[in-house]
Amino acid sequence: MTEQNVLDALKNVIYPGFTKDIVTFGFVKDIVVKNTTVGLMLDITSSAAEVENELIGNATKALEEAGFEEIHVNINAPQASRQMSNSVSGKNIAPHIKNFVMVSSGKGGVGKSTTSVNIAIALAKQGKKVGLLDADIYGPNIPRMMGVDDKKPEVQGSKLLPLKAYGVEIMSMGSITEEGEALIWRGSMIMKAIEQFLRDIIWSELDVLIIDMPPGTGDAQLSLAQAVPITAGITVTTPQEVSLDDSRRSLNMFKKLDIPTAGIIENMSGFICPSCDTKSDIFGMDTSAAVAKEFDTELMASIPIEPAIRIGGDTGLPIAYHKPDSETGRRYQEAATKLWEFIEKVNAEDLAGNAGVQPTTPPGVSACSTGGSAAAVPAKAAEGESCGTGCGCH
Repeated sequence: MTEQNVLDALKNVIYPGFTKDIVTFGFVKDIVVKNTTVGLMLDITSSAAEVENELIGNATKALEEAGFEEIHVNINAPQASRQMSNSVSGKNIAPHIKNFVMVSSGKGGVGKSTTSVNIAIALAKQGKKVGLLDADIYGPNIPRMMGVDDKKPEVQGSKLLPLKAYGVEIMSMGSITEEGEALIWRGSMIMKAIEQFLRDIIWSELDVLIIDMPPGTGDAQLSLAQAVPITAGITVTTPQEVSLDDSRRSLNMFKKLDIPTAGIIENMSGFICPSCDTKSDIFGMDTSAAVAKEFDTELMASIPIEPAIRIGGDTGLPIAYHKPDSETGRRYQEAATKLWEFIEKVNAEDLAGNAGVQPTTPPGVSACSTGGSAAAVPAKAAEGESCGTGCGCH
């Protein structure tokens, strides 16, 4: 029996959530063969115990079928991310959720919700326990994109159970309001709604909660950053300069709110013709790379205009799940892998925390009467003007 016999056998072991085998991925290391005894290391990218157990079982079975009698399969996996505690990171109203990812954009219409949906599904396919919170109160499109727009969450006591689809737990304002209902809310109401989505939804002990934010850099972003320690921020943009200008504001917001920046996802990056697979530069391509370099982060993915993305969003058949081998499906998987690697780095280095953006005013006291926190309160307003915090002083 030889090392080649081992590799040939393990080519039949598919990595969970993917279509490639562990040999093609390059995960098989340190093979030692002596007669019918074999030992090896699987150097994998997931910290999920179920992925590890499945791989050990499938690899052992494949090697037994190849004629090996004594088999030792060891796993080298990333360290599981620890739960962020209040004492370490400041305020955390949902400590049973291990990591929070804020998906933001400087302006609307750039594909932020599409990104949130497909990244969430890609992470779930990689073995993570994933939740998807649609915090875009004014434009809650996630239910349609996830194919649950005809479902309502179950009430359990005074709380709600999230909906589930494609291995992802889901909650959205669109799931608890009537279809087409207009929400005319002030900033303080949005802030309260986001907190309730974290407190009053019976989320599982998730590895990560992907949060699709309203566009812009306003009350919702500040409220969320003060409520939980955000592990990673993703900015979604398109290649046009007008969109990139707004993306810089979003990236600046991450810095001011102490949110580690995972990177930029550029949507509408070229057009792929469904008939001939030719790629055309319509709005520009890869212009976000310079902005990523400017903010010391990376361009996580360039997602082309592809009709299957629009069809998937409109019909509740996300491309990351239903067409994972398409060019766009592969790019979402790569972006999810980069995001998880970044999350593990943030946790290993204790970079996530929101202690620095907590309000400094006593309960019941207007922020503008004291000056407030530098992160939470803008410069002092002129006489007779509002302070701009939504406190209702004018």
